[in-house]
Amino acid sequence: PCEHHEECQSKCCVTNNLSPQRFCTPKTFFLQCLSWTKPNGYSCQDHSECQSECCVRSSQVPMQFCTSKTVFLQCVPWRKPNGEFCRSHSQCWSQCCLHVPQISAFRCSARNGILAQCLPL
Repeated sequence: PCEHHEECQSKCCVTNNLSPQRFCTPKTFFLQCLSWTKPNGYSCQDHSECQSECCVRSSQVPMQFCTSKTVFLQCVPWRKPNGEFCRSHSQCWSQCCLHVPQISAFRCSARNGILAQCLPL
């Protein structure tokens, strides 16, 4: 166990598992001193906590989890399906949040029209 880099022969004192305790560890091939990061599925609050550098909501549960990035290296959070209440386009899988006058609320809606736009029916 250690508290500061100077205590270690490698000059590298980092967290290397879920425990908050820090340990002396060797530096990487590029002489970096890297802390342990969480694999996918672990709860998180910030992208830097995850090996994937992607910490997002992955369901209706309000907690965030470490998740893989897409093939385009994007970190995409879970979005609501059509019919769910919404406040903005970004909350919906369809990227379309429209006002429904009959119930005086906004709901996620499917895109429509020839150009698949976010238009009211």
